[in-house]
Amino acid sequence: MQSTALTLSPLTPLLRPLNKNPNHRYGSLWNLSSLKPLGLLRSINGLSFQKASHLSSCSRFNARRINEPFLISDGRCDGFKVRATPVPGNVGDTNDSSGLATSMQLGAMFAIWYILNIYFNIFNKQVLKVYTFPATVTAFHFGCGTLMILIMWASNLYDRPKLTRSQLAVIIPLAIVHTLGNLLTNVSIGRVNVSFTHTIKAMEPFFTVLFSVLFLGEWPTFWIVFSLIPVVGGVALASFTEASFNWIGFCSAMASNVTNQSRNVLSKKFMVKNEETLDNINLFSIITIISFMLLVPAAILLEGVKFSPSYLQSAANQGLNIRELCIRSLLAGFCLHSYQQVSYMILQMVSPVTHSVGNCVKRVVVIIASVIFFQTPVSPINSLGTTLALTGVFLYSKAKQLKPKPKVAS
Repeated sequence: MQSTALTLSPLTPLLRPLNKNPNHRYGSLWNLSSLKPLGLLRSINGLSFQKASHLSSCSRFNARRINEPFLISDGRCDGFKVRATPVPGNVGDTNDSSGLATSMQLGAMFAIWYILNIYFNIFNKQVLKVYTFPATVTAFHFGCGTLMILIMWASNLYDRPKLTRSQLAVIIPLAIVHTLGNLLTNVSIGRVNVSFTHTIKAMEPFFTVLFSVLFLGEWPTFWIVFSLIPVVGGVALASFTEASFNWIGFCSAMASNVTNQSRNVLSKKFMVKNEETLDNINLFSIITIISFMLLVPAAILLEGVKFSPSYLQSAANQGLNIRELCIRSLLAGFCLHSYQQVSYMILQMVSPVTHSVGNCVKRVVVIIASVIFFQTPVSPINSLGTTLALTGVFLYSKAKQLKPKPKVAS
């Protein structure tokens, strides 16, 4: 059933300018109270108009169906048409189709996020297995990201931000912990299986809660604390039964949890004023560039210059030739920056809780894909520990949705 809405438009072809105020797109819109009570419509049923007697200087009316905006000239009436503008009966269908398109777009972005993450971990592990210089590899990743960002800004694919000193004062500490988090993750991936690194990184919610209590004074609810039990227990169980376990790989993955979650806490504690905030993509882009500038000298200081032919040849002797090593390093850097960009794009479209659940699913997908690709031996107890930890992360994400009931004043 189609409903109708009434619009008024002048009959006279010679009209005064509709818009004397440049701030309004369609001219001055009257407050309908300025039109005296018309007594125009005693009944509207099937567009039947019975009387039009109280329009002071407007006497001619026509009723017809038309789709036009509501436009009125300035305060005088030179004759109007009364028009019934039909409200389309398929508005619900249009909303459904647009909602379906948005859901399909979001699903495609989640799929791209997961696929890029899988390929990054595979290529990164292949490189670090033969080229055991994680600081140099991480700096190369940041260099690839920096190049992609500069191309994005130069080609106007995304607006380049204008930084202030107050913003830099906040971003630099975030960039430092971001750099440490990526570096420590690569140290872990180079030492232990990819699946084990990601199982340890499932402990991130534990450190989020811990730092929120210590630095922000935000106490968790009962259900959040309850969800952390399987997280901690699952990681412990998986660690005890991990075939590739070593303390450097374990501690570096755990330290990456500390740095990543301290970054999140810092971003809350030292939030820039609202009028100066950057959007997620530009914030991530600036952090990436600063991380590259910080890590290049640090990598040279820690590991020396490792791009000499002798070092590349030693890596080639362990299974990858120089060409394959360079290609996989480039692909790893491309996938890392791309999946992080897609992650921030998704975060702009969904709630943080939905994004957190998606990140939990992503970790499951990466673990399964790495176990299959690298043919990682997994014991039943190890599988149980990983499953427990990931289930706890999922429960933690859902527990964050439960808002505590407000206390009723007595």
